[in-house]
Amino acid sequence: MKKGLMITLSLAVLALTACSQDQPTQSATPATSAANPEQMAASAPMSGGGTSGTVVETMNAAGYTYVQVDNNGEKIWAAAPAFTVAVGDSVVVPDGMPMHNYHSKTLNRDFPLVYFVDSVLNASAPELSTAGGMTMPTGHPQTDTTAPVDVDLSNVQKAENGLTIAEIYAGKTELSGQNITLRAKVVKFSPKIMGKNWLHVQDGSGDAAADTHDLTVNTDVTAQVGNTVLISGPLTLDKDFGYGYQYNLIMEDAQVTVE
Repeated sequence: MKKGLMITLSLAVLALTACSQDQPTQSATPATSAANPEQMAASAPMSGGGTSGTVVETMNAAGYTYVQVDNNGEKIWAAAPAFTVAVGDSVVVPDGMPMHNYHSKTLNRDFPLVYFVDSVLNASAPELSTAGGMTMPTGHPQTDTTAPVDVDLSNVQKAENGLTIAEIYAGKTELSGQNITLRAKVVKFSPKIMGKNWLHVQDGSGDAAADTHDLTVNTDVTAQVGNTVLISGPLTLDKDFGYGYQYNLIMEDAQVTVE
């Protein structure tokens, strides 16, 4: 009994020590137990894969740059390895690690919710953004949360006068610049990135090992993971948006109908 008590006390001391450091440590507060409605609203823009907006507040501490980003009234805090940014800059914040009730020892400030990310892309000054390959400071948790989820693709029917994803990849050179149509299911949805909603879609065709099974689409339409969608739009090869967004194959400004 005493041994169990000693272990419990030791763990408690370690937890208190970790929370006193400026390096992010996973909060004991569950993601579903936000302290107030403002905190719940702040988490919403990041739930689908990132957000973009205007910086309304920023500061540096312990090798990090903190930014508060306003996306049409929805505000979030994000932190990344130190980079140059100013109030009023337009930034893109990717998926990150949500830290609830986070205390910065260096700033002596509490954040109800802050997202720690590998980089923040400064669209107002892209040459000053954090390099895409830069790593987080020692001890930072992994932030890669972008993998598409498993979706049942067994019942996807090819669109009338349309193509499968495998056929699109096979004929991509000839199809480049042409309007194409396909039916597929949404396996990942990321809203409000660079002014568009971003979909990864699959239809069960193609080769995952060769990366010819998944197609990226951007659109104004909102969809959910698992939705079957009919997509029409131009096909583009080797598209580089800058700020780390590069695609070998993409459909831009597509018309998307959720079926």
